[in-house]
Amino acid sequence: MTISFIVNGDKHSLEVPATYRLVDILRKELSLTGTKVSCEIGRCGACSVLMNGQLVNSCLLMAYQINNSEIETIENLSKEELHPIQKAFLEEGALQCGYCSPGMVMALKALLTDNNHPTIDEVTDSLSGNLCRCTGYNGIIRAVHRYISNS
Repeated sequence: MTISFIVNGDKHSLEVPATYRLVDILRKELSLTGTKVSCEIGRCGACSVLMNGQLVNSCLLMAYQINNSEIETIENLSKEELHPIQKAFLEEGALQCGYCSPGMVMALKALLTDNNHPTIDEVTDSLSGNLCRCTGYNGIIRAVHRYISNS
């Protein structure tokens, strides 16, 4: 099937199998490898991206579901320089292996776009679909607080 969509502001039209997943399109067809593949069943959040402004697991979306959609990936956040959320992650040591970081950052971007000053419960809730096996979540929470205090 032919699908048309926008990724990070660029229009694309591709011929792909209808059951091809968004994560496959991003990584294999568009070479956007910042979106990670981990659990492949929508439980870890490593593949999180924004679709039409909403946080989604790209491993769960089939090609036909993204037709005429607008997708934003982690690559879009740092075209010129690191996004303030990414800077806060670095400053607070909120990453170790970095595998979950793109999904965490995208989840936080989705939250902070709608809510400049979330409560700790709102931050925790927004990150509930993202698993980190290395850092725990204290550095990530500190990064959110740093971002908020600098906004």
